[in-house]
Amino acid sequence: MERAVVLGGSYAGLLAARILSSHAAEVLIVEQDILGGETVGRGAPHRRQLHVLLDMGRVLLERFFPGITEELVRDGAHLGTGSTVKLYIGDVMKIPADNSMISATRPFLEDHIRRRVLALPNVKTLTARAHDLVSSGGRISGVRVSSPGDSPAPATQDTLEADLVVDAMGRSTRLGKWLEQHGWQQAPLDRLKLDLGYATAFFHRGDELPDTVIAQVAPNPSSRSPEAPGNASVALAAVEGKRWAVALTGYATHRPGGDPEQFRDFMRQSVLPLRELAECDMVGGVENSSFKESWRRDFTRLSRFPRGLVVIGDAMASVNPLYGQGLTLAALQASALSAYLQSKPSPHDAAWGYFRRAAAVVNVAWQMATFADLAQPHVTGPYPRGYEVLRRVNEMVTAASISDSRVNQVLMDVLHLRTHPKALTRPTVLLRAAQTLLCHGQSRIGRAG
Repeated sequence: MERAVVLGGSYAGLLAARILSSHAAEVLIVEQDILGGETVGRGAPHRRQLHVLLDMGRVLLERFFPGITEELVRDGAHLGTGSTVKLYIGDVMKIPADNSMISATRPFLEDHIRRRVLALPNVKTLTARAHDLVSSGGRISGVRVSSPGDSPAPATQDTLEADLVVDAMGRSTRLGKWLEQHGWQQAPLDRLKLDLGYATAFFHRGDELPDTVIAQVAPNPSSRSPEAPGNASVALAAVEGKRWAVALTGYATHRPGGDPEQFRDFMRQSVLPLRELAECDMVGGVENSSFKESWRRDFTRLSRFPRGLVVIGDAMASVNPLYGQGLTLAALQASALSAYLQSKPSPHDAAWGYFRRAAAVVNVAWQMATFADLAQPHVTGPYPRGYEVLRRVNEMVTAASISDSRVNQVLMDVLHLRTHPKALTRPTVLLRAAQTLLCHGQSRIGRAG
């Protein structure tokens, strides 16, 4: 193709541009914020919250940008491996699994990826605001843009011709309305209301917790009250700048506020590592965000779709950030785009091959996130078929993973999006989990905690 246009210069858009650089003579990233600045990507207002790059995301990032892990660590990031990554179920710490995670803030990670992408000779940027698609003959042939400071519907717009347009505009995407204006249907939308609140604060990092890079305190899945303190999740990560990033999350009325002292009090009620960090000096204030609902757009359920258009990142699916899947899901979608383009698709067909590949990974993340969310009493469904049975199986496997390394490795591979969730229901895994609980006199996760 001659030119590919990527709408959005945040994480997903940068990965899409990297993939397209191998298939297009020119890749143009259109972003209304300055690409080199801190405020890139208005579709990701939560970018200053604590983010996690799961192991599969790290593997793919290294594949797209060889040597980037070493570069990130050299510049101040940390690599969490083995026992330096700790996961608590209630007050019980699980045994470490064989997964590695890059620990850094999202702006730090994006800045390094952006430098790599913009160094590619055929990738260019345009500071502009996208207003509409250009449609002709059953395909998208370009995008209408204007200066970023213009009104929502400026009188003067420029047209960018394109052989392929990528929607990477995040949760604020306007693609659905644009498609309807050109006679196409919006993709069916699945939604799950959550009412999640989360907050991140940074603390000065000294010699405390020298053997910890990342730690998470997950709520006990047998607790079904959103008011219970144990139902809140706490995470910490050693990040660049000799800082700890600490994130608190809670549902409904048990949501963290923005008061620094309340934030510290919340930490003091958690497990020992968090209690120690509560006395460190806070760097800056508390950053609050909310997440009202998870949703996904299933383009595979459409009967017709224009050629020359694909969607990636939060513009396609946005799930509960508590599980840290967002960055890795974007990388998996970029990998799906790469596989699709390498299959040498016909320019006369819509990108069904990409959408099928992307849906496969989105459906896994959606299944895992919504399954866990449905355990909350204020989340009212819809519940999938066999939910109660699967919930009990999940509790059994989670309980067994605390003391059985093989069960724990399978569970961690699933949570890190390296393995399909069906691995948890394999007879060998279920049998080993049941035997482990019998040996320890445990019948449910509540006793384990």
